[in-house]
Amino acid sequence: MTTPREIELKLECGVADLPALASHPLLQADGTPEPVVLTSIYFDTAKGDLRRAGLTLRVRREGERRVQTVKAAASGAGLFDRAEWEGEIAGERPDLDRLAETPVPALLADLSDTDLQPVLTTVVERTTRLVVHGDSLIFVTLDQGRIETKGGDVPLCEVELELEEGKPGDLFGLAQALAETVPLRLGALSKSARGWSLLDGTLRKSSKSGAVRLAPEATAGEAFRTIAQACLHHLRLNEDVFLQRRHPEGLHQIRVALRRLRSALTLFKPILAGDPATAHLRDEIKRVTEPFGRARNLDVFLETTLPAELEKRPDEAGLNDLRTRLEAERDRAHDAVIATLESPAWRSLILDVAAWIETGAWRSQTDAPVRDAPAEDFAADILDRARRRIRKRGRHLDRIDSEARHRVRIEGKKLRYGAEFFASLYADGKRQKRHKAFVSALSDLQDHLGALNDMATAHEVLAGLTHDGSGVPAETLFAAGLTAADNEASTKALLAKAAEAHGDLMDVKPFWR
Repeated sequence: MTTPREIELKLECGVADLPALASHPLLQADGTPEPVVLTSIYFDTAKGDLRRAGLTLRVRREGERRVQTVKAAASGAGLFDRAEWEGEIAGERPDLDRLAETPVPALLADLSDTDLQPVLTTVVERTTRLVVHGDSLIFVTLDQGRIETKGGDVPLCEVELELEEGKPGDLFGLAQALAETVPLRLGALSKSARGWSLLDGTLRKSSKSGAVRLAPEATAGEAFRTIAQACLHHLRLNEDVFLQRRHPEGLHQIRVALRRLRSALTLFKPILAGDPATAHLRDEIKRVTEPFGRARNLDVFLETTLPAELEKRPDEAGLNDLRTRLEAERDRAHDAVIATLESPAWRSLILDVAAWIETGAWRSQTDAPVRDAPAEDFAADILDRARRRIRKRGRHLDRIDSEARHRVRIEGKKLRYGAEFFASLYADGKRQKRHKAFVSALSDLQDHLGALNDMATAHEVLAGLTHDGSGVPAETLFAAGLTAADNEASTKALLAKAAEAHGDLMDVKPFWR
């Protein structure tokens, strides 16, 4: 039996933007229905078995009708291409007989009606219309409402573009056209995922990258799509957090997500080189996010370097003025990041990246043996090359100059991200243990190189404040000099530890072989 699928592009917007969207010329259609209120109740077991298995089960009230839907969890961000099973039922609770054609019975063989309990509810006012864009027929949904849980409520306002007939590229084309007049952001969470995040307390917190799950039979091209989507998902979750709270960890995770994405573009270069959009998007991401680096450097200095110095020299009066001045600098740097994240250029770039991942020329090439090769074979080759670069460039790590060390650090990040990206392809017991040992050794090297990099950026931060001493009290300049000297004092020991960690890494057997 063919599994029914839903291909949907999810976008987020503000409540004030919905009227403009509703009246947008591209969304006008004959016979647009009146808004309707929909109430959906999501069910799961007490242990959350469905959620853990990547499934959602809901019963939606549509006037007098009750519609039961099972969906596979959405992965990535923006375009949700997922399995869906839907049918009308008689009551308010799930109909177990109608679940027979879904994955639920196989997951919960002894499932009874009482095992399923309501966990969250969505109430939305929905406006829909069917429009033609490009060569496609697109079902457009405008939703405004709220998600209700035992842990509280959260508003929702989103636009969904569902492909009825045609090609996914037209979904992105319509989204970009709408975004020219209305600020739209790529959607990061389904309604149910947003509700679960509210329940477990993670909705308004920064988050690290999740595990990437690749099918054992995946091709290299399918692996890249999954990995790039995961990077976008990670980015969008933390983008929202930083916009709301300006939390330093949110900014850090934004930068991690961007580095992971750029690393993926490099690691998968053999399958992307023929697509001219690859280099353009990589360069544009780097250019647009340039202000993020200074903001992060100031965060690290104020969160790590300066507290250590204050603990060491609690009576050094100039350190408090140094902190005050740098906090003002950080506020201005965060302002620059916010300005970027709120700009139309940024929102458009993220939509462009999402569109390229799904519909770029790299996917449509007819003769692409590397792209269509097994992901496991591709991964082994790529990881071998990355490891060789680390071995070669990291020789005599304690004696090479800072620029060369920085290149080793960058190569280490690429290898670390590659090890994380491809981990699920090597999940059997023996190779899983090797993976753990390999990542541990690589993390040790990265920690030492990262500490050395923090020292270098600390010098840059202090140099930016005191480059001419104009308007800076003498005691503050003196405190800055002491901080720089104290930082420098531990460099030799860190270099020795980094060199030792490099040797240890080279001794660890690659988990992919």
